[in-house]
Amino acid sequence: MEKALKVYAHVLRLVRRLPKDSRPYYAKYARENFVNYRDFDVSDPKALDELFHRAYNHSLWVLNKYSVDESAARKLKDICFNG
Repeated sequence: MEKALKVYAHVLRLVRRLPKDSRPYYAKYARENFVNYRDFDVSDPKALDELFHRAYNHSLWVLNKYSVDESAARKLKDICFNG
C-alpha cells in the first residue's frame, strides 16, 4: 500500500508539469485509476508490479504527448521498478 501511495503522489506531481488546462483532467484520471484498483489483490506481487509498470509507462506517454522531458519521471521509474 505504501508503494502505491508513493506512485500516486508522484503521478500527481508529474501532472503539475502539464499545461494548465489539461491538469484537472489528468489529475482526475489518475485518481479514478488508483481508486479502481483500491481493492486489488496485493498477494500477487507479479500483478502488482505490472500495475506499477503500466502507471509509469502511461505517465511517460502523457509527458511525451505534451512535450515534457521524460527525465521528470525518473523518480517515478525508481519507485515503480525498484520499490
